[in-house]
Amino acid sequence: MLRIRSIAAATAAVAAMGIVSMPTPAQAAGSVHLYKIYYDSPGTDRRSNASLNAEYVQIRNTTNASVNLRGWTVTDASNHRYTFGAYTLGRGKTVTVRTGRGTNTAANVYQQRRAYVWNNDRDTATLKKANGTRVDTCSYNSTRVDYKVC
Repeated sequence: MLRIRSIAAATAAVAAMGIVSMPTPAQAAGSVHLYKIYYDSPGTDRRSNASLNAEYVQIRNTTNASVNLRGWTVTDASNHRYTFGAYTLGRGKTVTVRTGRGTNTAANVYQQRRAYVWNNDRDTATLKKANGTRVDTCSYNSTRVDYKVC
């Protein structure tokens, strides 16, 4: 009888642990979030378009559906702002928001700037929906590395 009680107690404990470790519905659904900031482009900062485009922010969609980013914004602490035009981020996809000039594609969009946005030592990126709701933030404070995985 003691053995049956021990097995029942162990089974209940394992079941309880399974319930505790299961993801919440929000976690299971995924999110659209800041993924990476490459804030110090390689080489000397001379404002060449290649150097400007080596500075970027990546946004990842880990949901099970495509997300329309029209009107969404990415800003830095100085309020440099990129606003998405007509753009849909596919499920499981990442888009790279590059600082310099270029032609938008499914994987890359361009801010069309001629100057750097992200400070080489510290800054904060903020991602907001078109209605102004903050979705995510990512900060860094380092000159030892050139990027931050959020």
